[in-house]
Amino acid sequence: MYDDVLLPFDGSDGAAEVLYHAAEIAHWADAEIHVLYVADTTRDSVTVVDTQVVDALLQEGADIVEEAEKTLDTLGVEYESDLVQGNPAPSIVEYAERHGHDLIVMPTHGRKGVSRYLVGSVTEKVVRLSSLPVLTARMQSDEQLTFPYENVLIPTDGSAGATRAGAHGLALATALDATVHVLSVVDDTSLGLDVRSTVSGQESERAATEAVDDLVAEAETHGVTDVVRHVEHGDPSEVILDSIESNDVHAVVMGTTGRRGTDRILLGSVAEKTVRSAPVPVITVGRGE
Repeated sequence: MYDDVLLPFDGSDGAAEVLYHAAEIAHWADAEIHVLYVADTTRDSVTVVDTQVVDALLQEGADIVEEAEKTLDTLGVEYESDLVQGNPAPSIVEYAERHGHDLIVMPTHGRKGVSRYLVGSVTEKVVRLSSLPVLTARMQSDEQLTFPYENVLIPTDGSAGATRAGAHGLALATALDATVHVLSVVDDTSLGLDVRSTVSGQESERAATEAVDDLVAEAETHGVTDVVRHVEHGDPSEVILDSIESNDVHAVVMGTTGRRGTDRILLGSVAEKTVRSAPVPVITVGRGE
């Protein structure tokens, strides 16, 4: 499923927790982890690049990467590591594409210091920019990441982006022998008066049902037999979060783009809200997957 996992790492508590999760995935998939530190040379304090300043950033990065390497040695995971300079989000995406990684793993919060490149907004930029799947995990003090995933939630609106994400999620569920929860949300909250006059609730319900039917049919071709169907009404982001809790979901797989009509649920902002808010890992699949 995964052969080469890229782990942008800044040594924060959240990043350390996600490192352990990435190691679990690597063990399961017999994959190699590639630890990457990006020295953020775009910050105001280093706009005028002074050699000593950059050297200090790289030295800090080397120390942080070394700590990750020690942990991976202890966990018995194969790894490589690298340090680069630049604008963090595009640097991460370009690095992953250039080196042929098949999954990027990132926390949604990073450290508040000179290496704060994993703070939520940067992670969200990677989610938007990446043509590769990105696994994000939000770590709170009362939360714990679970692997292997036993219940996988796949939101869909029937769009091309949702179809790509659905195929990835089904492949993952097949490899894990997990239960798949297929969800389509009728977004009543997005319907303006002009839309209500031309698009009936029945049509929206039908589109959502067809999106679920299509993904369930695709699940059968993947050999996934344990599939649960869900067609719900409401705000997509809220429904996704409710579905995670009510179905004991361990991971969400979703696209970053969806329909631009009345039944859109995967349009960027929804994926980003889910990445920020979900208490479980979210694997987003962009246009290039």
